[in-house]
Amino acid sequence: MTQPTIRLYELVLENGRSASPFVWRSRYALAHKGLPFEPVPLGFNDLRRVLGGRFKTVPVLEEGEHCIGDSWDIAEYLDRAHPDGPPIFTNAAERAMVRMFDAWFSIEILRRLFGLYVLDVHDAARPEDRAYFRQSREAWLKGETLESHVADRESRLPAVRDALSPLRQHLSRGAPFIGGDSPNYADYIALGGFHWVASVSTLPLLASEDRMLCDWLERGFDLYGGIGRDARMKPLAT
Repeated sequence: MTQPTIRLYELVLENGRSASPFVWRSRYALAHKGLPFEPVPLGFNDLRRVLGGRFKTVPVLEEGEHCIGDSWDIAEYLDRAHPDGPPIFTNAAERAMVRMFDAWFSIEILRRLFGLYVLDVHDAARPEDRAYFRQSREAWLKGETLESHVADRESRLPAVRDALSPLRQHLSRGAPFIGGDSPNYADYIALGGFHWVASVSTLPLLASEDRMLCDWLERGFDLYGGIGRDARMKPLAT
């Protein structure tokens, strides 16, 4: 019996690059399981018009009769539905620890990255998506403009770099990945955040001498035949 085709609904920019940090988690999870998929590119305005308007965010994974939103739900579904592939979570303890990592990364890193790059995301989005993006994000910012929100971002960059210190400290123990000798879902969470920045950035996030993180990124981009390599990526270090 032919296995159902997996489709992954993604957010794309004007240049066609998949940008969402959460989509990138699912891209890596699918590669981890060895599962091919068909990407379905969407702009910011498209999601409410597909899949019956059931989902408000990406990623969304569709396989046969199954339609799953949220990157965590997708990872757990892939382990249940495809047990023959390498497990994304080897046991409940690992899943719990990665959950905690995700909470830290979302609060301490992704939130700060939004503050640095929200205008870059707007400028990189498809022209027809920019008005919606501005309206929705400025609503989140309680009426502050995107330009005002990033006006002092260079002065905030050192604090963001410092917030990444736990990653450096962990990697300094000698393992090539956050997950140890091989990557796990914590690596995919963090790589997704860096992919988001590399999709839009006009301000490199890292210093070139930050070899601990730069080398880990190179290893992460090379995973699974180089799925993280893309000529459209902006420099992450300077």
